Amino acid sequence: MEEVKILWADDEIDLLKPHILFLEEKGYKVFTTNNGNEAIEYLEYQQMDIVFLDENMPGLSGLETLEKIKEIDSSLPVIMITKSEEEYIMEDAIGAKISDYLIKPVNPKQILLSVKKNLDKKRLVSAKTTQVYQQEFRQISMRLNDRMDAEEWKDFYKKLVHWEIELDASEDRGMEEIIQMQKTESNNVFSNFYEDNYLDWINGRDNETPIMSHTLLPKMVLPQIKDDGSYPTVLICLDNFRFDQWRAIRERVTDYFRVENEDMYYSIIPTATSFSRNALFAGLLPNAIEARFGQQWDTNGGGSVDEKQLLDAMLKLHGKQLKSDFVNVNGLEEGKKLADKISEYLHNDLLVLSFNFVDMLTHSKTDMEVIKELADDESAYRSVTSSWFEHSPLLDILKFFSEKKIPVLFTSDHGSVRVKNPVKVIGDRNTNTNLRYKRGKTLDYNAKDVFEVKQPKEAHLPAGNLSSRYIFAKSEDFFVYPNNYHHFVQHYKNTFQHGGISLEEILVPFVSLSPK
Repeated sequence: MEEVKILWADDEIDLLKPHILFLEEKGYKVFTTNNGNEAIEYLEYQQMDIVFLDENMPGLSGLETLEKIKEIDSSLPVIMITKSEEEYIMEDAIGAKISDYLIKPVNPKQILLSVKKNLDKKRLVSAKTTQVYQQEFRQISMRLNDRMDAEEWKDFYKKLVHWEIELDASEDRGMEEIIQMQKTESNNVFSNFYEDNYLDWINGRDNETPIMSHTLLPKMVLPQIKDDGSYPTVLICLDNFRFDQWRAIRERVTDYFRVENEDMYYSIIPTATSFSRNALFAGLLPNAIEARFGQQWDTNGGGSVDEKQLLDAMLKLHGKQLKSDFVNVNGLEEGKKLADKISEYLHNDLLVLSFNFVDMLTHSKTDMEVIKELADDESAYRSVTSSWFEHSPLLDILKFFSEKKIPVLFTSDHGSVRVKNPVKVIGDRNTNTNLRYKRGKTLDYNAKDVFEVKQPKEAHLPAGNLSSRYIFAKSEDFFVYPNNYHHFVQHYKNTFQHGGISLEEILVPFVSLSPK
C-alpha cells in the first residue's frame, strides 16, 4: 500500500514525540510543524493524506488555518485537536467541515483510530460487508427453499434490498454479481408464489390475504385520518417507486422526519398505472372500477379516471364525510407551483399528492439515449432517483410539512423491474403494447413462460371481449413479437418495465413518517 503522509501542526509538537513515533512504527510518514503558516506552506508544495491541527496556536489559529487548508484542498481530511471543551469552538470546527474532533490529552491509539476512520473506512467497511454477506448468502439461499407466506416475503425482500445497497456501496463487483444472481433466483421463486396465491387473495379465499392495492387506503390510511381540523392526513404517492428507491432517499428524508413504520403492500396486476393506481385510490378492483366509471377508464394505458373522482367515491363508499383534495404533479414546473402554494391545502382532512416524475423517467428509459446512459442498472437508477429527489420540489414540500409538524404517509402504486429475458408472444393489432402483460383474444404463447388468466372475471379484470385473456411476464422476462425480434430485444433488454410480476413491481413501499 502507498505510504500515507500525515501533517501534524501543534505549537507543542515536541511533547507529542511518543505519538509520532507510534504512528511511524505503524508505517505512516509524519511531517510536523509548530504553527499554522508553516502548515499552509507544507500543503502548497507537498501532497498530504490527512492533517492533525491544534486549535490554539500562536499566529494563525487552528480555525483560521483550517479555513485556508480547505481553500487549498476541500477534500483533505482535517482532525482538530484541542484542550478546549468550549461548545462554540466545537460548533465552529464542525461547521468548517472538520473530519474529527479530539480533546487533549489524547493517547496514540486515539490518533491511530482517527487516521483509520478517515483514510481506511471505505476499505474496512467494504471488507466487513463482503465478509458478513458471505455468511448471510447461505441463509438467504436456504430461506428460498422454505414456504414463505406474504409477510415473510416482505421481510425477505427487505433483507435482499439491504444487501444489494450495502454491496453497491462497497464497490465489490464480484459480490455485486452474486447478489444479482440471488435476486434473480428470488424473483423466480416469488413469481411462482404470487401466481399460486393471487386469485385466492383477491377472491377472499385466503384468511391471510395481505394488504393490496385496493385495500391499502380503506385499511391503512382512513383509520389514521383526524377530522378535528388539527392537521390533514397527508399521503404522498410517488408513481412507479420501488422499495430500493425509497431506501436510497430514506437518509435524506430522515433529516426532517422519523420513520415510524417502514412497510410494504402487494400491488394487484397488471402493475400498470391504469390498473394498480386506480385500484389504489378507488379502493376497488379493476372490474368494479369499470362497472362504476365505464367509458371514463382506458384500460389500455392511454389514460385513467380522474383520481380525485376515484378518491371521493372511495370516501363515500366507506361513509367518510371529509374535506379532501388530490393534486397530480407532472414534471418540475407543476411541482414548483405546488410547493409555492402548499399552505393553501392545509384545511383538508385528507390531502393526496401524486408525483409522476419517476414513471416518466422509467418510460423514457427506452426512448432517450441520455437516460439509458444515466440509468443502465439498479445502482444507477437509485442514483438518478436520489439526485432528482435532492433537487425536487417534493423535498421542499416535505420540509414544509416537517416544520408544520404534520405527519406524512409515503407510498407508490407499483414498481418496475429491469428486464433481461425475451419471451415470444403473438397477438393481433388490438393487443396492447405493454412489454410485461398482454390482453387479447388471439394471443399465442408458451403457457409455461407466463401467468395466464383465461377468465378475466376471476381476476376481477375487464374482459373487453368474451374470448379475451391476460398473460403476465414473470421475474425478469419481457414480451417480444417474432417480427423484428432481434431489433426489439436489443432495444428493450436491460430497460426498466412494469406490468408484470416481480419483487420490484409487486412489493410497494408504505412508510409512516413523523416530523422531527
